[in-house]
Amino acid sequence: MAEQYDVTIIGAGPGGYVGAIRAAQLGLKVCVIEKDEPGGVCLNWGCIPSKSLIHQAEQFESLKEMEAVGVKVDRASLEYAKVHAKSRQAVKALTGGVRGLLKKNKVDLVAGTATIAAKGVVKVDGGKEIKSANIIVATGSKSMIVPGFDCDEVQVLSSDGILAATELPGSLIILGAGAIGCEFAFVMNAFGVKVTLVEMAEHILPAEDFEAAQVLDQSFKKHGIEVLAPYRAKSLVKSQDGVTVTVESAPDGTRELEADKALVVFGRVPITADIGLDKVGVKTDKRGYIPVGDYCETNVKGIFAIGDVTSTPALAHVASKEGEIAVEYIAGHTPAARNVDPDLVPSAIYCEPQVAGFGMREDQAKRDGVKYKKSVFPYRGAGKTVAVGKTDGLVKVLTDPDTGELLGAHIVGHNATELIHELLLAKSSELLPGDIADMIHAHPTISEALMETLRGVDGTPIHM
Repeated sequence: MAEQYDVTIIGAGPGGYVGAIRAAQLGLKVCVIEKDEPGGVCLNWGCIPSKSLIHQAEQFESLKEMEAVGVKVDRASLEYAKVHAKSRQAVKALTGGVRGLLKKNKVDLVAGTATIAAKGVVKVDGGKEIKSANIIVATGSKSMIVPGFDCDEVQVLSSDGILAATELPGSLIILGAGAIGCEFAFVMNAFGVKVTLVEMAEHILPAEDFEAAQVLDQSFKKHGIEVLAPYRAKSLVKSQDGVTVTVESAPDGTRELEADKALVVFGRVPITADIGLDKVGVKTDKRGYIPVGDYCETNVKGIFAIGDVTSTPALAHVASKEGEIAVEYIAGHTPAARNVDPDLVPSAIYCEPQVAGFGMREDQAKRDGVKYKKSVFPYRGAGKTVAVGKTDGLVKVLTDPDTGELLGAHIVGHNATELIHELLLAKSSELLPGDIADMIHAHPTISEALMETLRGVDGTPIHM
């Protein structure tokens, strides 16, 4: 006889496992089905291992600062296999932690591949049958495959492939300068790999503010990374000597790039095929995403979709919040919001300098004819950045010139991904620039740059 649940979640990524725990807290009987390890791509092959590598790359880079004060360091003795092993240790600790949290909250974790067999019925590996009043699809996403740029994970790597690598290439071409491409450009360059970064859009990090991206672009070039944007990759050829990538730019024509390996990170696509959506009438768009309405519910009552399978920002923290929203609605509670507000979602890119932001970008405001007032403050204006040698960066805010409302904020610089939340709290709490500008900030801190930026809205910054 099939076991009966209030909620069955397909996928134990940051959306699935967070939603499951919240559902259990609300008194629901919950089952989570996962074919791999708990934590999903984010924990196992994305956010966590990459941030471990980034941290170690930062530590390795900081050795140069020690050399500048007379400490002799043998940087050539780096054993990258140990760097990789440390990243996997972090993953192992956290996957075990997720298992523990699910068990603590009495969530049933079922190993296997799930398909929706009928409304309210999920089958695992074609055999075990689970009945559920509600089903949440949280199957996540996978690397986009572009014909001619297929990843063999030997010479042509995906993000999974480069995270699994235990040896460094001598040189690397990265195709795609979004968050993943830029983070790996930083890591590989820090560890001594010759990096060429290629982006077809007008600038690297095309989803971020142009001025912020420009600071990162300049930092990359200063550290020896060749940045090509806008350049479109036309072809990729493998040989015994490595890879040759042909790229093209309108002003510069065609170029041939050669390297030991290539990393292809053109983007990600939702995992929604072959999971039974058609059997119950759940619609997907032409790209494979599942459209959702209020509380992340699909067009079929009782079936919900969260995270990367929807067209909301493909970020772990978005998936987690959507999981909470869906199960709170299922439990009969009224969530704080019907859906995630894209304007209140912080982006975070963890290279050095870091990039973070939320809300309206200046190019969007210009394109849409939105009136705005801009205030920008350079990192070097905050004494702490000079003291710690992290002066590359800026804080930028856009405000409504009539009401003073904060429309968007963008930070590039040391600890940007931590600093952004002060401004996001101001936005979500409907505070005005003066509320932050008048608040006493500890000195010396990088946070003072936020205060100065908000003072700049009224033209009264002190240190600029």
